[in-house]
Formats: sequence, structure tokens, C-alpha cells
Amino acid sequence: MASHGLKDIIIQRRKNFPARDFFEQYAAQLELELKTPPESLRTLISEPDIHRPGLAFAGFTDVFARQSIQMVGTTEWSYLESIGPERRREVFDRLRSFECPLWVLCHGLLPHPELLEMCQNQNVPLVVTRKNTAEFVRGVNRELEGWFSPFVIVHASLVDVYGVGMLYIGASNIGKSECVLDLVERGHRLVADDSVKLVRLGNSIIGHCDSIINHHMEIRGVGIIDVRSMFGIHAVRKVKKVEIIVELQYFQENETYDRTGLASQFEDIMGVKIPSVVIPVLPGKNITVISEVIAMNTLMKQAGVDTAAEFNKSLMKAIEDKMARGKEEDNIFWYRQISGFYE
Repeated sequence: MASHGLKDIIIQRRKNFPARDFFEQYAAQLELELKTPPESLRTLISEPDIHRPGLAFAGFTDVFARQSIQMVGTTEWSYLESIGPERRREVFDRLRSFECPLWVLCHGLLPHPELLEMCQNQNVPLVVTRKNTAEFVRGVNRELEGWFSPFVIVHASLVDVYGVGMLYIGASNIGKSECVLDLVERGHRLVADDSVKLVRLGNSIIGHCDSIINHHMEIRGVGIIDVRSMFGIHAVRKVKKVEIIVELQYFQENETYDRTGLASQFEDIMGVKIPSVVIPVLPGKNITVISEVIAMNTLMKQAGVDTAAEFNKSLMKAIEDKMARGKEEDNIFWYRQISGFYE
């Protein structure tokens, strides 16, 4: 597979998440209230994990995850409350040597003066959320995983066809945008055109539209169009899981193209194998209808129905039955010949 748009892709990773960006993006969603001065939001979160510092409070700091967000729940807060001011001061005097990027208290708990003083002296942010620990962990883990996940930027188009995320790749000017535009006109949904950000989340590849290009498309001979304004909000979406890769390729006489669907092809993106097909492009060929067929066939495979495999199975059975009948007829013929000879 030629893999136009997927050759020599550069895998990128973010090394840190500025605490200021984290607070500004998720303050409303996570109900965060900053208890330290705004200038304390200077730190960098460099680990995609949340750490509960219970052992560190008890004195064991050999494996203290200082680069992670430190979350204080009711258990940790109750322990600090039980040991009294003098021992709390000892705890945070010991933790002063570890500059953490962010301290968070859940359940709307008020920070103890010793914790607040340490954060102010270190100039690191301390926030309080009204969410409980489980809600906070679910919300933050999802965002941190997305932020620190590997990603690539590819020259391609991504469209949602019958709920199937189809990533179109191919040589420049082969007609990817025109095909996607035709699909949108038929009621399908554009995710991104020309530039697609692909993020690996677990064992899935999630496609995002470019924050600047958004849902604009360049149609040669026409110019830039805004798909959302032209076709409505229902014609676009921000993200979609990539479930099949469609490579548009100029038809070549000496090229062999799959005609049965029995030989499954896959493309590797950041370690995730995604089914792929190559569609030869010819004048007058209806790539849009073929795309819809590819999407429906993908849905059938996801439901456990492999049309090509079932057809092949039926065909092989028919051949075996015919061969068995032929062998039986041959036996009857020779029996008759032998019987007549002895008569």
C-alpha cells in the first residue's frame, strides 16, 4: 500500500501541561477554585497521573511522585486533621523539598494552614474542587490521557459515514476533498479536511479537526468554503475514531487490485493496526457510492458478518459437492462397464 499521507509521519508527544492552561481550560468543568495567588500557576504538570500523597504524609517519600497532580481526598484530609498542627507542620516541612505542580483538595475541603503556607512559600498552585475524588479522577484522567497521548498530523480527510470513521489518503489533487464534500451533501458528517490530527488513546486512533482550519475546505476552482455554515451543524463533528483507511490511487494498468475482499489489508498508525482499502480512481467512477458501500461493509464486519468469507465458503462447498457427485458418477460408469464385461 502506497500510504500517501501516512509515509514518514512524525510521532509527537507533549512533554508537559502548564498548570495555568489546565486551570483555565477545566476550572468550570471541574469546579476548581484557586486558593493561592494567580502567579502560582507557573508550574508544569509532566506526568499523566494523579497521585494521592497518603504515604508521603505518613513519612514514606522514597517513591513520591512529585511531578504528578497531588490529590487530597477525605482520607488524607482526615489523617492530617487527626495528627494536629505540630505534626502537620513536620509533614509539610518534610515535603517542602518536593515542588509539586498542583495540589487539589476534593469534596470542597478547606486546606489546612500548613499545606496552604507550604504552597504559598513554594509558589505552587493549590485548588479546591467541589467534586468528589471519583468524579475528579475520572474527569482529569481522561483529559491528561488525551493531552499526553502520542499524536501525528497527516495530510488526509476524515469523514463519518454511517457512523464509520473513514480516513481518506492519497496523492495531492486526486479528489479527496471532492469525495468528502459529496458525502457531506448526501448527509454524512465532515470531521476534518486536508489536515487531520490523529491521537492514540488506548488501542484506538482518534481523529480531530485542526483548530485553525476547523470545518473549512478548499475546493480547487471554487476556493475556501465553510461546511458548517453551508450545510448546518448536523454536517460536522469535532472528533471521530478512525475505523478504516481509504487510499485513493490513480488507476494503473499493471497494478493488481483486490477483487474478492478475502485478503485483508491493514495500516499501522502509532502501533494500532487499522483496516485499509485501495480504490483505483478512473474518470466517471462514483467514489462516493463506493465509499458508502465500504462503510456498510465495515459495519457488517463489526457485526460479525464477513460477506467475502461467507461467499468463499459457499463457493468452496459447491465445488466440493460437484467433485463428490462427479466421483460418484465415475464409479457408477466403471461398475456398469465391469458388469457388462463379465456378462
